[in-house]
Amino acid sequence: MSPIVFGMLSCKNSSNTKTAAMNYKTIGTIERTDPALDSILSPDTKAEIIAEGFDWSEGPLWIESEKMLLFSDVPQNIVYKWTQEKGKEIYLTPSGYTDSIKRAGEMGSNGLLLDPNGDLVLCQHGNRQMARMNAPLSNPKPSFISIANSYKGKKFNSPNDAVYNRNGELFFTDPPYGLEKQLEDPKKEIPFQGVYKVKRNGEVVLLTNTLTRPNGIAFLPGEKTLIVANSDPEKPIWYAFDMANDLLTNARIFHSAAGGDTSLKGLPDGFKIDKNGNVFATGPGGVWIFNKKGKLLGKIKVPDATSNCAFSPDEKTLYVTNDMYVLRIKLK
Repeated sequence: MSPIVFGMLSCKNSSNTKTAAMNYKTIGTIERTDPALDSILSPDTKAEIIAEGFDWSEGPLWIESEKMLLFSDVPQNIVYKWTQEKGKEIYLTPSGYTDSIKRAGEMGSNGLLLDPNGDLVLCQHGNRQMARMNAPLSNPKPSFISIANSYKGKKFNSPNDAVYNRNGELFFTDPPYGLEKQLEDPKKEIPFQGVYKVKRNGEVVLLTNTLTRPNGIAFLPGEKTLIVANSDPEKPIWYAFDMANDLLTNARIFHSAAGGDTSLKGLPDGFKIDKNGNVFATGPGGVWIFNKKGKLLGKIKVPDATSNCAFSPDEKTLYVTNDMYVLRIKLK
């Protein structure tokens, strides 16, 4: 393994944010553990800080029709947007908690995605539901339609991350992070942390209740294997399941981060999978890159905790939410 250190550039102190020639500060190192990483990242790859000043950035989503990146600041209860021309701007607030009763904690939206109709879907921590924004992407409004908010009459904990399959069914994870006292919160109604499926008719199906902190979720190409990250420091593991109808079977470890450097910030969190089955997973110390068999190819290492990532449509750019920062990384 030979680390490649990214150079440091200074941001232009210009009031003209529309310049396309903006130089962004860069951070991090690349750690290669397998030569296959060379087909994914160039030796001179740089991680650019394209936006900063957040409490905890999450859930990035590139919207090609609007040429914008959306992402959540969970404690601020805001969805921001970033564009090359204007940088960061508030896109939607409130984003995850709409009650008038004041509360603290991680109340905003977390994961963001588009449904099969191209509408914005949000994992809402504070409202404890999966919801669709009842407004066009070009004219956002804090008006939401609930997709799913309970299982067998009991409210979810705080939906965290989600993915649609090609049949238009919604899969999501439900850890306790959006509850003010998490596992000890008196408002917690479900005794476990589940992974769920919402059928097209609205029926909610529990897929598994065996993970302690289910978090990121995505399918390998072909949608026969579902990967779920477990963001538990005692079990920092990415799990794989065989997917058939409403059943998850053959639970197994896809990759484990257990036994690593405990001083590194972050845990298995959100991730995305490219068309070749390469997994770009936020984890301890940065972004871990696996092949479709779970073999570690390398890492993009950064000082602060990473939470999730998103591809551009051509998969040539990776956007990463990185605590107070949002990063942009060019891929091959």
